[in-house]
Amino acid sequence: MGITLRDGPVAEVVMDVPPVNALPVQGWHEVARAVQEAGRNPGTRVVVLRAEGRGFNAGVDIKEMQATEGHTALVGANRGCYAAFAAVYGCEVPVIAAVHGYCLGGGVGLAGSADIVVASDDAYFGLPEVDRGALGAATHLARLVPQHLMRAMVYTCRNVTASELHAFGSVLDVVPRDKLRDAAMEVAERIAAKDPYVIRRAKESLNGIDPVDVNRSYRFEQGFTFELNLMGAGDAHRDRFLESTREEEPA
Repeated sequence: MGITLRDGPVAEVVMDVPPVNALPVQGWHEVARAVQEAGRNPGTRVVVLRAEGRGFNAGVDIKEMQATEGHTALVGANRGCYAAFAAVYGCEVPVIAAVHGYCLGGGVGLAGSADIVVASDDAYFGLPEVDRGALGAATHLARLVPQHLMRAMVYTCRNVTASELHAFGSVLDVVPRDKLRDAAMEVAERIAAKDPYVIRRAKESLNGIDPVDVNRSYRFEQGFTFELNLMGAGDAHRDRFLESTREEEPA
């Protein structure tokens, strides 16, 4: 369990943090380190980022944040998410996100930072940030959905399915859940068969022509999360969320 790196020409970074893959501060930094290590290995040609368990990623661990005095966990989560998203986006080789189940909050940051997304037919994507008194990862959501839908998703916290994203072209393939890893590996192996020097330069060149500096754009968003916390909105909404989850737990 935790964050593991499986080396090879097609490296795998696997998130397995029960119960819902909501990553604590350390987990985000571990994702960043694993992706960076894989990309810097000259033997790596592609990275597949995937998860075990009920869903791909449920964002930050709100329980950790609310159980920590002061703003240490909040700052840590913001820095951890920034590091993880930047590591995926800046990885020296292509990163394929294999998404199943829920992909929420920070999960969207990871998937939206990836080069290619393959998803299972039960996958869905969303930013519940407004309902949590936070902002962020709209930068990455904008790489997955059209501009006006992105805004509607931020304001209303609605989700979209993998099939909807496939129609937009931002999800390459939608497959049954038990075929997801195989589908991601198939795409990865096609890339891995290419000249590795050329592929690394292709990744560098594609990042260089992006119209948006995703790292700076996301950092700008994070500033508003700090403002919301200073005004008390962050704690109020996170406490409300934790209370609702306790009410849903069986007695």
